Amino acid sequence: MDWMSLLYQLDGWTLLRTLAAFAFAALLIPLSLPIANRLGLYDIPGGRKQHELPTPYVGGAVILVAILLSMLIFDRYLTTANLVFCLCSAGLVVVGLADDRYDLSWRLRIGVQVLVTLGMIFYANARVQNLDDVFGIPNLYLGWWVSVPFTIFIAVGVINALNMIDGSDGLAGGQVLISVLLFAAFALYGGNIVTAERLLAVAGAVAGFLLWNARFPWQPRARVFLGNAGSMLLGFIIAWTSVRLTQNAAHPVSPVLGPWTIAFPLIDCVTLMFRRVRQGRSPFSADRDHMHHLLLDAGYSPSQIAWGLAGLSLLLGLAAGMAVKMGVYRPSLVVTFLLAIAAYYWFSSKRERAVTFLERCRLRFLPGKPNPRLI
Repeated sequence: MDWMSLLYQLDGWTLLRTLAAFAFAALLIPLSLPIANRLGLYDIPGGRKQHELPTPYVGGAVILVAILLSMLIFDRYLTTANLVFCLCSAGLVVVGLADDRYDLSWRLRIGVQVLVTLGMIFYANARVQNLDDVFGIPNLYLGWWVSVPFTIFIAVGVINALNMIDGSDGLAGGQVLISVLLFAAFALYGGNIVTAERLLAVAGAVAGFLLWNARFPWQPRARVFLGNAGSMLLGFIIAWTSVRLTQNAAHPVSPVLGPWTIAFPLIDCVTLMFRRVRQGRSPFSADRDHMHHLLLDAGYSPSQIAWGLAGLSLLLGLAAGMAVKMGVYRPSLVVTFLLAIAAYYWFSSKRERAVTFLERCRLRFLPGKPNPRLI
């Protein structure tokens, strides 16, 4: 089956729904600014935060509202799973906004993420049970006592990976946009048309947010941030989608594709958390050792970082999808991903060496004026 025949399965309502979600997000952001001002939801520059002006944290709430509006208008009916998704997402956004405003402890944030994941598991019946042949064992099923903690580990891990990489204009939103589009393509190829349509609506909402968050010739800096509310929401959407698609018995997507759709945030998160623990620090402690910090210090602009990593994420996801389609031995994709983590751990272990190498690459392939190193 070729891609053109797959695209023909999407009707005009799908396009309309996607455009509507885009329009909702793009139009609601300026309308939400007075609310952000009244509630004090602004990110103030200082310390590690090197952006120039106070910037509102309303991206996550706006994306959620845009998604919910598209569901209410275009879905013929709402299933129990839909309602669970809405409630879990709303809970994360509320806690995230409180964290943006009052700086909650990381333990409380993790606790809420675990509770939301438990809601997904028990009320939407969305948990990782069948690993298929990811480890070379056909139809490898996980028992209840392994499945539940493993699903929690995946969801909390993805949520925090998105939260950690949200440090440069357009970066987290771009990564999520690519991930959602990849999942939509995989769902479409697997015959899950309804899920593909909903994912395209999510992509539309994220694109509407990026219109205000990414840098463009007419927009030299982000006008709005995701905040912890947005990064947790988008991380949860990726985790929810990954579990629901890979565990769909009728239209399955190989579980091995999950990490490849969000490769850069996961590699960055795993590497930094492991390094912090080895150094005797909290895995959630703040620093300037993230992937985007290295690139900024090497002189790359926020736009180059956001769109460059988005392009590489797209290539990695498509390559993994093609490998699965061609019948490549699944464990080899797992080993390749682990090797990528190990390689990046070694590469970033000496900061000066990593920045110097990245700067040489910039001078070689992107000659021109370096960025002022503002995020």
